[in-house]
Amino acid sequence: MSPHPTTGPRLQFHRDPGEFLATAGDHLAADPVVSTVVTTVAHRLSAQRADGIDPPERDWWLVVRDAAGTVVGAGMRAAPFAPYPPFLLPMPDEAAVALAAALHERGEVVLAVNGALPAAELCAAELARLGGGRVEVSQHTRLHELGELVPPAPVPGHLVVATEDDLELATEWFDAFMGDADEQAGRPRGASAHEVPDRAEMLRRIRGGRVWFWVDEAGRRVHLTAANPPSFGVARVGPVYTPPAQRGRGWASNAVAEVSRLIRAEGARACLFTDQANPTANKIYAALGYRPVVDMANLVILR
Repeated sequence: MSPHPTTGPRLQFHRDPGEFLATAGDHLAADPVVSTVVTTVAHRLSAQRADGIDPPERDWWLVVRDAAGTVVGAGMRAAPFAPYPPFLLPMPDEAAVALAAALHERGEVVLAVNGALPAAELCAAELARLGGGRVEVSQHTRLHELGELVPPAPVPGHLVVATEDDLELATEWFDAFMGDADEQAGRPRGASAHEVPDRAEMLRRIRGGRVWFWVDEAGRRVHLTAANPPSFGVARVGPVYTPPAQRGRGWASNAVAEVSRLIRAEGARACLFTDQANPTANKIYAALGYRPVVDMANLVILR
């Protein structure tokens, strides 16, 4: 842990995700839906660390404290894909600006910032001011939580949990998900950097029972829905992927509804992200009973 001195909020950078969770856990657990991305990744990387897999040297975990020492914000830089954007949770405005200054002083090259608004926006703007460049929004996202589940119109087939035999197909569809999402939102395919789990991580997810397929009456896999394990009592659904030839048949609505029921059955709350530029996905999830919680954004700094 390395405190970064400021006259206002204090920024503490941690290298160990487990140490970060121990320090900020109460704060994160107080709003577990909003903190879902950070807590999910921190728990996953803590488990990997316990298995002897050390995180890259570039990774850090941030705890923000006010003058009284109370934790008032958090963030991370643990994305496994270029340009390795930090992900910020809500924090005081001055802390977001101070973080940009700290990263600039540390010599970190930061060309993208994701997360809650306005923290991500303020941090990115200050990074651009300090290092040159301008900020653009690459994606507006919205985090939703399931209220009362509204069953969709039933369709043929049923949900099955993925097995190790599904490894190649699951990996292929995870990879296709973001490219297709870009196209559906009117962005160039590949515009959004994203993570595709490596073989070991995909096997871990499959063995953990967190990847499902919808199979049609003929037994063909026609859709994939995955979900993260619960973190502080919240499980985040995603990705949700239907191949182009199978779209418009209700597979996604039925699969997400069933996965959401399974999450509820294990005693967890269900949440998911939507791309605000994808009206189809937003309409589907709203119809199932998912309600907006907070808007976030993926920002890029163009130099």
